[in-house]
Amino acid sequence: MVSLASTIPAFAIHQAIKKTYKVGILGYGSRGTGLHDVINNLPEYFEVNAVCDTLDFRLAALKNHGDTSKIKQYKEHRQMAEDKNLDIIFICTPLSMHFEHAKTAIENGKHIYLEKAMTHTAQESIALQKIASNHPKQTIQIGHQYRYSPLYFKVKDYIQAGYLGKVTQVEVRWDRNNNWRRHVPSPELERMINWRMYHEYSGGLAAELLSHQVDFINWAFETQPNSLFATGGIDYFKDGRETHDNVQILARYEDAGMIGNFGATCSNAHEGYVFKIRGNKGTISLFFNDGYFYPEENHIEELQQVDGVSGATKLNWMEDKKAIRLIDEPLKDGSYYALIDFYRCIEEQALPYSNIINGGQTAIAIAMANESLRDGQLKQWG
Repeated sequence: MVSLASTIPAFAIHQAIKKTYKVGILGYGSRGTGLHDVINNLPEYFEVNAVCDTLDFRLAALKNHGDTSKIKQYKEHRQMAEDKNLDIIFICTPLSMHFEHAKTAIENGKHIYLEKAMTHTAQESIALQKIASNHPKQTIQIGHQYRYSPLYFKVKDYIQAGYLGKVTQVEVRWDRNNNWRRHVPSPELERMINWRMYHEYSGGLAAELLSHQVDFINWAFETQPNSLFATGGIDYFKDGRETHDNVQILARYEDAGMIGNFGATCSNAHEGYVFKIRGNKGTISLFFNDGYFYPEENHIEELQQVDGVSGATKLNWMEDKKAIRLIDEPLKDGSYYALIDFYRCIEEQALPYSNIINGGQTAIAIAMANESLRDGQLKQWG
């Protein structure tokens, strides 16, 4: 067992400011406006100079973000990509548009932040990786923020340091009890606004929720699933949607000797968010901004002895001495840490922790899961 790294990873520490990068936000729905708020909290690093959306009422939401009189408004993504005044484009559009929007931005010389999942299909992931390889000076970060959270960084440390022993099981749930539907001011806008419910535009619950945890397991264990099987259905909301409201994905990681169970439903919120990683020496149980390590009974004494050694990493034992709290400091939104590192990577021409290679691997795994949901067949990687 090796010592643990610092709770706050180096990339989460503020970077020295050399220039402020000018940003265009493509897609100004809930995620685009949310990222605008994060950017506004990093004014030395980034400045929003343009937004683009096809819907007028979304562009009107600019008024909620301070003085926006100098922010250009576009309704066509190519026009914004051609804006010579912009350094970066943040892509927050429906999944089916990610490939085309990213391709256009890259070919116009922009750095890009591309929301997860990276692409809608495996073929698009491979094609986008090829395009990016011809533009090596442009930084491309994918929106899997768990790779930047101090909490999840600590979990990776625990796994790599051997605290869990041999991990064989991962259990994930991300549940809610609502229909996932958004208000539509006019019927012809249904598919544009509720795009997550239609196969043409969306990867459904697998892409929108569970891709975060699939990506984290890939990162933490330096692996990827060898095979995937998924099942699901439209089991509760009989409202014309096409993507399932109830899904379960079973992943086999042959090289790691591990099984991953990833599930989500829209009709029960009792547990909400569940993320458990089980090894022969202990279990990690995660929440959004908190997490605990529960050593197996025969491992507690060993850990307490290690913790008593001078110079060893101090473990934050709970009062009952049966669990360790992984982090006890207030955390910011994961996007905040991710954007600080995005700045560093642009300045240093460094590869982001969440990048077009591993982001593509996760997107391919999610595409495989969705293929299995549609045809009921086991999918093999490659």
